[in-house]
Parts: sequence; structure tokens; C-alpha cells
Amino acid sequence: MKKLPYLLIATRFILAPVILLLAFLKGMESGFLIVSLMYFGLLTDIFDGIIARKVGVSSEKLRRMDSQTDLVFWLSLGFAAYLLSPELIKNEWRGVLLIIIMEALCYIVSIWKFGKETCTHAFLSKMWGLSLLIAFTYLIGFQQTGWAFYLTVGLGFVSHIDVILIILLLPKWQYDVPSSYHAWRIRNGKERKKTVFFN
Repeated sequence: MKKLPYLLIATRFILAPVILLLAFLKGMESGFLIVSLMYFGLLTDIFDGIIARKVGVSSEKLRRMDSQTDLVFWLSLGFAAYLLSPELIKNEWRGVLLIIIMEALCYIVSIWKFGKETCTHAFLSKMWGLSLLIAFTYLIGFQQTGWAFYLTVGLGFVSHIDVILIILLLPKWQYDVPSSYHAWRIRNGKERKKTVFFN
């Protein structure tokens, strides 16, 4: 069981090139399969952390691996969506660019302050992950943007602001910080209760 979280993270990492290859080689024929792999990948993301905390192997190394794998996984879906529906992505370039800039800012601020990448696994970031799931379901499964895309852009902007505030408020680098409110409490010396199902 102690190795299972690592296996789940590795599975999600392997899914990224598989998704890209399917989109590149099979085009729209692969849409349903890519969406299925995306949902499977999300399940690995949910359970790797829960199992790691349950069996006592949730470490900085594991959580950083999880965060970087998430980035690779979702980027692969973004590129796959572009390969399958380039015009849709081009039409929504402002929203895509906003999210890219916000993600880059999180890394820049964290590396500037702590010398390492962000790894907050914040609550709003988890909610944004769910909105990404919906948006990519529409994009890849149905070739549509609409409300799902705008929801994920809006929630993505807010969640990245929250992460930046967490980084700025924390007195030292930490992983698994639920929100900027919790970071403020940590800054003021308050202890945070951890749970198996969240962080």
C-alpha cells in the first residue's frame, strides 16, 4: 500500500504522452478515449493523496511529484484539445493566455520567495481541477467551449490569486495549505488540523 500513491502518480504521468499521441495520431476518433483517460487520471489524483495520508507516506517529495505530474497531465489535455479543435482554442486565446500567465506567476513568486515551486494543493485549486474536467469534457468530447470554459477561466484566475496569497503569507515553504486564510493563520502561529481526505 505504501507504494500505491507513487504508482498512481506514475500512471497519471504516463497518461500524458498517451493522450497526446492519441490526439496526434487518431484525431477526433480518439475523443471519447481521451475523455475516459482524463477521468481515470483524475481518480488517480484524488486517491494518491488520500492513500498516502492514510498509510503515512505523505511527504514533501511525494506531494511535489504529485503537483508536477498534475501540471504535465493537464497540459497534455490542453495540447490535445488544441490538436483536436484548434479553431476553438484560437477563438478563446485570451482566456487560455490568462491561465498560462497566472500559472507562471505562481511558479515565479514561489521560486523567488522560497527557491522551489509551489505545492499548496489548495481547496480552490482542487475546485479548479474539477472545472477543468468539465471544460475539457466539453472541449474534447463535444467540441464546445461556452459556460464550462468561462467557468474554468474565472475559477482558475481566482484559485491562482489564492495560491499567490498563500505563498506571500507563508513564513516558510510548506505543502498542502488549504487556502490563503490558513496561510494567514500559520503566519500567526496557529496550528492547522490535517485530515485524511483533504490534506
